[in-house]
Amino acid sequence: MINHVLTESRRLSTSSQVKQHTASGCFFLMVLLLIGALLYSTISWMWDEHRLPLSQLVLQGDLHYVSTLDVQRAFAELDHIGTFMSQDIDVLQSRAQAIPWVAHASIRKQWPDTIKVFLTEHQVAAIWNGSALLNDKGKVFNGDIAAVKQEYVKLYGPDDSGPQVLAVWRQYNPQFQALGLNISSLLLNERRAWQIILDNGIRLELGKESLDERITRFFLLYKRLGKDTERVSYIDLRYDTGAAVGWFSEQE
Repeated sequence: MINHVLTESRRLSTSSQVKQHTASGCFFLMVLLLIGALLYSTISWMWDEHRLPLSQLVLQGDLHYVSTLDVQRAFAELDHIGTFMSQDIDVLQSRAQAIPWVAHASIRKQWPDTIKVFLTEHQVAAIWNGSALLNDKGKVFNGDIAAVKQEYVKLYGPDDSGPQVLAVWRQYNPQFQALGLNISSLLLNERRAWQIILDNGIRLELGKESLDERITRFFLLYKRLGKDTERVSYIDLRYDTGAAVGWFSEQE
């Protein structure tokens, strides 16, 4: 009899514990479902394009050629600009760096609806092949030449020769300036021969090699010509020694 009572007591106790665990499990599950629903609702709200649209643009940087309108037009080429949460910054940065005058773009989002765009412009070093621009690192970019605010040397050369041609101009132009001259045009042709046109109109034919020696030879000749330099059309220095001088005719 006693054993029967103990057994029944244990059964009731076990049943009570099972009910308690079941109730606790159901409560915990309800809490998880509630949290999940709140998270889903919050994320859906944040990604809704009508809730957090990126509608403000702040442009920063020392800029002379790029305007806020240029950036807006670049972004307008995207199918659409997403929300604060959904828009990929790399996509915006790629579009900004496609603007011809932009050398580098850094973009970040500011809660809740702002895009901050920091731009660095190309620094013009020269006019390249008559239709493009060369920056201070010798990189070609397609900025509007008509917008350039000062005179620059005109450099010409085959594709990918920009850094080389710019380096040669930087090396030799100070030497010409010492004589009161400037290189107005420097050309490297397809045969890799060099030609210089000075700001007084004299054309120098230098050939492919021995630039140092040939330019030094020009300086010696130029000093000896004196006032006769006004009648010089070109000087051909493509010789081992000496030079050929072309003169303007008396009529010219």
